[in-house]
Formats: sequence, C-alpha cells, structure tokens
Amino acid sequence: MSKNKEGKAIASLNGGFSLPDTYIIIFLVVFLAALLTCIIPQGIYETEEITYIVDGVEKSKTVIKDGSFRYALGEDGKPLKQGVPLFAAGGEAGFFNYLFEGLVSGDKWGAAVGIVAFILVIGGSFGIVLRTGAVEAGIMNIIKKTKGKEKLLIPALFCLFSLGGAVFGMGEESLPFLMILLPIVIAMGYDGVTAVLITYVATQIGFGTSWMNPFSVAIAQGIAGVPVFSGAGFRIVLWIVFTLAGAVMTMIHANKVRKNPALSVSYESDVYFREDMSRTNGSNPVESFQTSHALVLLTIGAGMVWVVWGVMKEGYYIPEIATQFFIMGLVSGVIGVIFRLNGMRINDIASAFKQGSSDLVGAAIVVGMAQGIMMVLGGSSPTEPTVLNSILNGISQAFAGLSGTLAAVVMYLFQSVFNFFVVSGSGQAALTMPIMAPLADLMGVTRQTSVLAFQLGDALTNLIIPTSGCLMGSLAITRMDWSQWIKFMWKFLGVLTIMAVAALIIAGIIGF
Repeated sequence: MSKNKEGKAIASLNGGFSLPDTYIIIFLVVFLAALLTCIIPQGIYETEEITYIVDGVEKSKTVIKDGSFRYALGEDGKPLKQGVPLFAAGGEAGFFNYLFEGLVSGDKWGAAVGIVAFILVIGGSFGIVLRTGAVEAGIMNIIKKTKGKEKLLIPALFCLFSLGGAVFGMGEESLPFLMILLPIVIAMGYDGVTAVLITYVATQIGFGTSWMNPFSVAIAQGIAGVPVFSGAGFRIVLWIVFTLAGAVMTMIHANKVRKNPALSVSYESDVYFREDMSRTNGSNPVESFQTSHALVLLTIGAGMVWVVWGVMKEGYYIPEIATQFFIMGLVSGVIGVIFRLNGMRINDIASAFKQGSSDLVGAAIVVGMAQGIMMVLGGSSPTEPTVLNSILNGISQAFAGLSGTLAAVVMYLFQSVFNFFVVSGSGQAALTMPIMAPLADLMGVTRQTSVLAFQLGDALTNLIIPTSGCLMGSLAITRMDWSQWIKFMWKFLGVLTIMAVAALIIAGIIGF
C-alpha cells in the first residue's frame, strides 16, 4: 500500500473525529464527582467481621453490616451535604488536589502508590531486557521456524492467559508478559490491539468466569454465605465458552489486520514497533540468535515461572512480583554486559532502566488520577461519611420490586457501573456483596447467582474503564491512547455483555 493510500485509510478510520485525551476524560469525571458531592448527602455504614473457609483454612474479612446505612447529619440535624473544596490544605482531598492525593493514596499492596511503583519498576526492568537485543533476536528466530504456523500462537496464548486469570486472578501480572509479546505479535504482522487482547483482555475473561480465584470468587462467596468455590461446574462451562468466544473474536481481528494493517485502530501507534523491527532489513540488522541471547530468554522464562509459582504457592503480590522482575532485569543486564550484546556496557544497564521507566510514567500518572476520583467522592471506606456510600445505598434501594432473572441482570449492570469507582475485585466484593446477597434472597435470586453477577460485572468492564490501572498500563505499553482502544473494544465488549446477560438468565432459570 502506498503512503498516500495509507494516509487515506487512516483518515477514513478516524472519520474526522477524535475523543478527548485520557487525562481530559478523567479530569471531566473528577469534575462530575465534585458536583455530586454538592448534591448527594454523605452516608455511612457499620461493618462487621465475617469468617469463611478456603482450602481448609479459616479466613476473615471486614464487610458492611446489612441494614446499617444511615446519613451523616450536619449541625442542623439534616443529612450532610458538603461539597468538596476547590483547594484543600493539610493533606485533605480537594478538587485540584485530586492528582497528588490520588498518586500518594494507598500503600505498597495496591491502590495508587503500590501500582505506580509496580509499573515503574516493571518498565525499567524490561527496558534492560530489551536493551540486550535478545527479544528481537528471539522474535526473528521464532518467525523463521514457525514458517506460517504462527497463527496457532494467538489462540494458544489467549487460552493460557485466560486460565491464569481464572486460577490465580492474573491481572497486573499480564503487563510484563505484554512487553515481551508485543514486538513478537507486531513482527508477525498483527497489531498492538491483538497483543492486548491475548494478554490483559484474556486474563479478565478468565477472571470473570473463574471457579477458583482466591481474590474474588472466594471472598464474594464467603461474604454471601455460600460454600467457597462451590458452583465450579457451571463456571467452568462459562470459562470454556467465554474463552473460546474471545479467542475467535481475537483471531478474526488479527487476520483482518494482517491482510490490511491500516484497518487497525492502533496503526499509527504501532509505527514505533514496526520501525524498530525494520532494522532487520536496514544497515543495522538484528544480531543472529546466539547462545548468549538464549541465556537472556532463559532468564526471562525462569522469571515467569518464579512469578507464577510465587503467586499460586506463596501468595506473592505487587511488592514481591515487582522485585522478582527487577532481579530478572538485572540478571539479563549482567548477561548482556558479559557477552557485549548490542555493545552493552555496565552503564547501559542504568540508562536502559531509566528509559524503560520513563516510557511508563504516563501510565503511572493515570493510575493516580483515577484514584483521585475516589478521593474526591470521599474515599471507599464504608465507616467514613462519603458520597460513594450514599450512591451505593441508593442503587441498592432501586432494586426493590425486582425479582427473578431480571434482578440478576440488573445486579450485573450495577456491578459493572460500580466497577468504575472501585476497580479492585476484593474491594468491590467487600463493599457490595453484603448488600447484594440479602437483596438476592428478597428478589428470588440465589446467592450463588448474585456472586456470578458480581464476577462478570467486575471483570468485563475492566476492559474499557479508564480508572483501571492495568488497562491504562497495557495501553501505555502499546503506546495506544484510550480513545483509540475504545473504538475497537466497544464491539468486542458488546458481544461479551450479551453473553454475560444470557449466562445470568440461564443461571436464574436453572436456580444456579
């Protein structure tokens, strides 16, 4: 395709319309949240400690006490409406404080500050790995050896990552895998969208249909008072159906893009990776695959196995996983220096780490901005007066009068919307399941079905919401803007949503 025709194709794709930048979108959402604080009174819940059994071990969780909601009262004895200030001092949340307060919120185990650190460390570590040139050499070796059979990698990887989401709640862990697979996928003639689909999107499909995820299913079932990990048979069937559907849709997109790359919404953002790979035909070709390259790739493989083992057997999370990948990057850098891969010297380890981290600074800032929305609404603590608590109670009251399968579908829609504000699966379970479980009893829905509605609503909307740190991190790695992503994903998610509604209707009919 000529350069002129490519330009016309891109212009046609854009249609003369472009969505606002992600930063602008989040700013507008923060503005809306600030307006809500002036309109909606603050509410508060009481909490209680519940226990549940996972693999024979008793665990506990603090949850909302059913029927305990009340409005916080002002000095006049009326429900308190207290709009967020434009600027707040003393570390409080104000409208213009949302970015800083969002960035420093939480701790190393999650929320903003932990995920921000995770993204920067992972980015720097893979900056070192990529500096060795081993990934590019390995890519070309794979392409030469597959000889047309590379199509099989797409569905195989999709199923593998979906299984990771189902078994141990894989989410943030997909980011480093995406860094490795992105150049491979583009070198095969596909696009950045395909790379995100087979990694992050696949994990969320597995997450939503999981039968044994300890971070969502176990907690939600424990709170709902149903046997932990029960209902596995129905969920396994859903996992197979949803994963196959996702893999098929991914293959359809991948084949379409391979025939005409200009049809991809990430065509322009993929230029960076295409030009990087074009060195194989230039004056500075990629080095032929050597034993030293294999050592780096073996280090990466060993690191991945270590991560999976740590998550499944030792309960490793963000701090441990980040450190594991830092070690992997450091070892790869040492190998690169010893064997002078790409002419590496000792200082190149530091410069590559800095470059890799800087590439993901934008994603790290988005995580803080998204968390700032929660800060403006007062935070997610059920025991503190917040507007978010009142919104949660109001939506639950709107369910009154519904019954049967319709109620299950509405629960799914509620969880989908609420996921915009509380992205954490375990956090959303702790906030919503104490309310949804009793409501399910009143509306003729089994508590097991209410847990399924939570699962699907929590996971599938993670594919589009700009408040998801994992999604925004994935898009940052592919250099794709959220507005580009949404042009593609709304159709993909539409199919999954129809399937989710059908699954809940079936669950309601069979009394799951």
